[in-house]
Amino acid sequence: MAGFDERKNAFENKFAHDEELRFKATARRNKLFGLWVAEQLGKTGAEADAYAKSVVLADFEEAGDADVLRKVQADLTAAGKPVDPTELAAALNARLQQAVDEIQAGR
Repeated sequence: MAGFDERKNAFENKFAHDEELRFKATARRNKLFGLWVAEQLGKTGAEADAYAKSVVLADFEEAGDADVLRKVQADLTAAGKPVDPTELAAALNARLQQAVDEIQAGR
């Protein structure tokens, strides 16, 4: 029975670790996406960083990416720079691999 408990604990630990990495990758992806959108809006430096943080925080409104995409779509439209929602989703997804690479590199 001890072997079963050890396997169970190992699976639980792996699941918790994987979920933590998924959370970090999503948050990093959202930050990178926010920096990209900030650049589209003409923001630089601290203003761009603050905007990227607001994009990360927007992801806590609901499950999935719709809340992030809705926020940046509204911001871009308000700034007179509307972007097709499909292009925004592609830009968001393009940053996921970069986020994973950065996390794996310890950055």
